[in-house]
Amino acid sequence: MSKAATRFVPSHRSRSKSEAFAIIPIVVFAYAIIVEPLLGFLSSPTNAIGLSGAAAVEALMRPRIENKIFWPVITAITVYYVAKNLPRLKNLPPHIILLLIYLAYAGTSVLWAFNPGLTLTRFVLQSMIVTCIVLPIIMADKNADVIPGIFGCFACAVILNLPIVLSQTPIIYDTWKGPEIIGYPGYFSFKGELGECAAVAFLLSLHELFYRGRRRVIGLIVLVISVYLAIESKSKGSLGMAIISPTLALAVLFIGRLIRTSPALTLLPIPLTYYVMSKVYGNILNRISWYALGNYDLSGRAYIWNFVQYEISKKPILGWGYQSFWLVGPNGPSVLEAPGWIKGMPSGHSGYLDTMLELGYVGWMLLVAFIFATLHAIGRVAERNLLRAWLLLTLALFVILSNFLESIWMRGQGTLWVTFLVVVADAGRYWRRAPSVSRHPQRAVTRV
Repeated sequence: MSKAATRFVPSHRSRSKSEAFAIIPIVVFAYAIIVEPLLGFLSSPTNAIGLSGAAAVEALMRPRIENKIFWPVITAITVYYVAKNLPRLKNLPPHIILLLIYLAYAGTSVLWAFNPGLTLTRFVLQSMIVTCIVLPIIMADKNADVIPGIFGCFACAVILNLPIVLSQTPIIYDTWKGPEIIGYPGYFSFKGELGECAAVAFLLSLHELFYRGRRRVIGLIVLVISVYLAIESKSKGSLGMAIISPTLALAVLFIGRLIRTSPALTLLPIPLTYYVMSKVYGNILNRISWYALGNYDLSGRAYIWNFVQYEISKKPILGWGYQSFWLVGPNGPSVLEAPGWIKGMPSGHSGYLDTMLELGYVGWMLLVAFIFATLHAIGRVAERNLLRAWLLLTLALFVILSNFLESIWMRGQGTLWVTFLVVVADAGRYWRRAPSVSRHPQRAVTRV
């Protein structure tokens, strides 16, 4: 007598829904890091040399027709699928709840924002971005994995940028020492964006090396191209943090497993130690700047931060309103009150200071709580998949560290912010318990 082995496989309808959820964030990434910047590059009359600082700021203020089309359409598709699968949204992880609270508070700031119209517009865009990345990933089937698709987007981005950089004239600034090469932007508006894209591609490539066959070969090729582009972009910060992040993530996971603590608690002594040492020695940041960047003012950031701290003191509790300080027009506070060249800055070059500037101490505390909750959630991932936890923690640390030098937290569709949203959502998938097997969306297959 033969023995029948019965197993359950997803039905066609179940698979199609899961595939739809998984493909939405991949489409978002393809648009954010390839389509949108490439269209901007091709439509720019100065695409051969990149944009000057003033032209780049003006370009940031100019509405893009492709954004007006893409984001409402992809959001409508996302909402349609979410509405048909609302039961999957129950029991959201704490860090995602904190993200939604942080986002809601940013939207509430329209009530006191310097420019309520721009705050509302930018909040709506940010809500679309969060919706189209976080919800599809966390609602996808437990076997669905968006990481390979997102790696594919970054692989295409660095490969497309390679011939552009090879044929591109670098951005050159006149300094007191004479003409100085600042770096290559590729098809991005700023050379820093190319550095960030190359750095994330590098980190994802490291993860691909753990797999055999074609994935390892492609990962190695993308890794080499990413290192080259990061060097050519002259993004020292991105390159340095891309080296530090995977090593630090490995150490944190090892120590956490040894003493049974989450990454959030394992990392806590680092900022506390820095705070104590800065009080004792005073100019630690200046010394780090000298050894890392060759100057004592973090390439001019110290002057920007002094101005930002002065503006924070005017509205310390609630801030100026979400994205209602920089790039709000000729009458904006950054233009009227900033000294010299700081008037043309698109941000304060610090995600933490800009959060405090725009959303006050209340928003800053919500951000810190959200970050620590996300790190704690990654600790839960380590209990089930150590390699995935290492990747998520590496990406999270890279974004967290980058925010000390650049403004990334909840800033439009920036490469690092959408990458962090993937970390948040993927960690949330591991936080939630696997759902019980349902009889309705599955069919039995009997193998004799």
